[in-house]
Amino acid sequence: MKGTLEEKVFYGNKITVIRRDEDCTVYKMKDVTGEGTMTCYNVFPGIDLLYNDFHMQSCFSEFRPKVDMIGIDYCREGRIEWELKNGTYMYLKEGDLQIDTKEHHTNGFGFPLRHYHGITVAVYIEEALNTLSTILDGFSIDLHGIREKFCTGKSPFIMRAEDSIQYIFSELYTVPRKIRKNYFKIKVLEMLLFLSAADVPINGEAWSYFPKKQVEAVKAVMEYITENIDRHITLNELSSRFDIPLTSLKLCFKGVYGTSIYAYMRSYRMHAAASMLRKTNENIITVAGKVGYNNPSKFAAAFKKIMGMPPAKYQKYSV
Repeated sequence: MKGTLEEKVFYGNKITVIRRDEDCTVYKMKDVTGEGTMTCYNVFPGIDLLYNDFHMQSCFSEFRPKVDMIGIDYCREGRIEWELKNGTYMYLKEGDLQIDTKEHHTNGFGFPLRHYHGITVAVYIEEALNTLSTILDGFSIDLHGIREKFCTGKSPFIMRAEDSIQYIFSELYTVPRKIRKNYFKIKVLEMLLFLSAADVPINGEAWSYFPKKQVEAVKAVMEYITENIDRHITLNELSSRFDIPLTSLKLCFKGVYGTSIYAYMRSYRMHAAASMLRKTNENIITVAGKVGYNNPSKFAAAFKKIMGMPPAKYQKYSV
């Protein structure tokens, strides 16, 4: 099929086409940690829009562009982790916008929260320029200028999306099917115009990078605390056990997982408790003890804060 995505990029052997019709092509990635799908719409010749939905932990990407391109990623929910060639890690979090040439995708990347939902706009520069020159009367979009502005560094350019561009991407999840094709065109042009006019700080974006040793340590911390949800483990104990300074532990854990260790564990415990209440006949006091709460009142308050209702009510409606 002429103009398919496979002609412009190499995805690798882990990605397969599971559906192709006149509207879109659906790609699937699968490995031992889970699976993900990418639903690709061709908006203009040279410009694709992809909905990304991943439920997996990590993977090694073989993605390699065959032509000069710009990749624009918007994170709606979850997080993406990139392992960069210099041995550091960086993260795209909810509401972030990432712009690069996709060359870094030949490295490993993952999803620390085991899920990711977002949108990618893939611009294949030369073909897109030919297209845009025929549809834009009186003004133009300098794709080479956008690439020069955002993609000159050795790592992806990440910025917190402003309200105006958040609005562009959020509307792409609510567009009625009957107007979708033309709506995509309007929104893609709107986004490219925004990037054309956007100012880039002289010193670039101030973004956090974390050494591989620290990232590996906090991932080991996460595994340890989730395997011991009946215990309340102090940060000092974790710092000592995994040989990572307390400040680095707190900063890196939040960088990887998007929240503090205590907030992460509170949410993890309550979701584990909710699963027990749904799937077993155990009483609330027993479930509370299994997730580290000896005080039923404190457990009920924590459960309601996370799950939106008291555990007794949750259990009643889950039967």
